[in-house]
Amino acid sequence: MLSNGVSSQLKRIARGSDGVDIRLYRLIVLVTVFGVGHHIDHVIRGNHVGWPLIPEVTAFTYSLGFYPLIALGLALSLADRVGAGYWAVVTGAGFVMVTVLHFGPLAVEPPGDVVGPYESATVGYVALAWLVGFVATLAVTTGYASYRWLERVRSDVQ
Repeated sequence: MLSNGVSSQLKRIARGSDGVDIRLYRLIVLVTVFGVGHHIDHVIRGNHVGWPLIPEVTAFTYSLGFYPLIALGLALSLADRVGAGYWAVVTGAGFVMVTVLHFGPLAVEPPGDVVGPYESATVGYVALAWLVGFVATLAVTTGYASYRWLERVRSDVQ
């Protein structure tokens, strides 16, 4: 059996405290898994990496800064210090960063740079599909967090 403290914490998470519910926690975990996988992909293909792997500070380096934001956000969400608004901003910023860096006219690492370094085109396209899944999950998480945030703001106004 769970202690009363753990049981009440799980019930609070399930119903959503300050707009952060179990669905949002699951999306945050999924986004984090996609992010870690994408960073591992950078290391495996050996392009567009940065400090701490090489001396140069690059977008790769700055993108590692999302992991402390995620850890801090999870701790603060569980302590009821931040809510869905925090996650809307963090995942929204992640969505913009990853999308701009990988797609469109300003891309510094276009899809060809993801697929090209692999000897097997299949592996390269799996890495690209992973990236597309990452961007899609960031978009869904941002949308859901924004919805939960606005829902919370509306209930506070009424």
